[in-house]
Amino acid sequence: MTTSEAGKRGGEKTAETHGHEFYEEIGHKGGEAGGHKGGEATKERHGHEFYEEIGHKGGERVRELIEEGKKAEGEE
Repeated sequence: MTTSEAGKRGGEKTAETHGHEFYEEIGHKGGEAGGHKGGEATKERHGHEFYEEIGHKGGERVRELIEEGKKAEGEE
C-alpha cells in the first residue's frame, strides 16, 4: 500500500466516523488558530521577495516532476 492509498483510507474512515460537520469545525478552528495571522507574520518577517522566491522554486519543482512523469511514461 502506498502512502497515498493509506492517506485516502484514513481520510475516508475519518469522514465515516465524524461526518461533514467535523471538517467544517476543524476548518473553522484552523482559521481561528492563526492561519491568517501566521501568514501576516511571515509576510512582515520575509517580505514580498520571499514569496517570489518560493513561488519560483515551486514552479521549477513542478516542471521537474512533469519531465520525470513523461520519462516514466515513455519507459513503460
